[in-house]
Amino acid sequence: MFRNTYDGDNTTFSPQGRLHQVEYALEAVKQGSAAVGLRSNTHVVLLALKRSTGELASYQKKLIKIDDHIGVAIAGLTSDARVLSDFMRQQAMSSKMIYARPIPVNRAVNAISDKAQYNTQMYGRRPYGVGFLVGGYDETGPHLFEFSPSGVTYEYYAMAIGARSQSAKTYLERHYEEFPECTLDQLIMHGLNALRETLQQDKDLTTQNTSISTVGPASISAILSASLLAQDPPKASISTTEKTVASAFSSIKSIIPVSSSSTSEAYLSERFTIVEGEDLKSFLDRLEPRESGAGPVTAGVAGEGEPATAAGADAPASSDDPAGGAGGSMETD
Repeated sequence: MFRNTYDGDNTTFSPQGRLHQVEYALEAVKQGSAAVGLRSNTHVVLLALKRSTGELASYQKKLIKIDDHIGVAIAGLTSDARVLSDFMRQQAMSSKMIYARPIPVNRAVNAISDKAQYNTQMYGRRPYGVGFLVGGYDETGPHLFEFSPSGVTYEYYAMAIGARSQSAKTYLERHYEEFPECTLDQLIMHGLNALRETLQQDKDLTTQNTSISTVGPASISAILSASLLAQDPPKASISTTEKTVASAFSSIKSIIPVSSSSTSEAYLSERFTIVEGEDLKSFLDRLEPRESGAGPVTAGVAGEGEPATAAGADAPASSDDPAGGAGGSMETD
């Protein structure tokens, strides 16, 4: 009733106490392709569906590395994600230069939350149209946060955002009690099963439209190496990537004071790694066939910590198909 009157800017409340422009920004997140995050006692895994606007275009990047121990999965406007991720990198760099230590995960999340909240109460500015799943590992262990354009953040054991994410949430809710004791390999398989739930029945995960990232005590390359060597014929491990990462970490050691050596050594082993392309084949081949008639749930449900007014049906499929369909301007620069 009051929507047309009170949605002209983001500084005026409606009589129901709602900021419609902020709610529209939350809807923009639901238009982006899905992203899933899971946390165990030792690791955080982020997974995302990549979208291509056509056969001649490459797939959109959905996982962004912020620092050696933290990264994000995005859903929504890619351009806004680039701005916010650059801001997080600046905060991470400042922490290393000023305090000689990697930035704690919750501090990085609070920094972008404050930046997003500022845009919700200033006339002439618009809210950011992107949501993040932030995964990281610091001295208190692994952490998984959700960031929304309203400036609100929550920490989760598991979470999904983006188009048709309610289906993934349903899977995560059924299995989340298993996650704390899962190995990294098991956590990745749970994530792939949840991510596949967001696809239409005639689509499936491929090495082109899927991305995985992990952070925790054991590098994902150890699992990949074992999987690749087990193939016939055996394939080489991603030693080049490991060497590149190792050289980057060796330079960080020199700027950390001796007094914090124990903390720095812990950080140096928690590498945020992104795996894409053919390296994913060993995981995708182990997925069980989908049950017949098990399609994604289209009706949205209010999530934990979300007001009922912000919940709704996830965006319907067609033009927002992350498995390579046309359209999808929400994540195209």
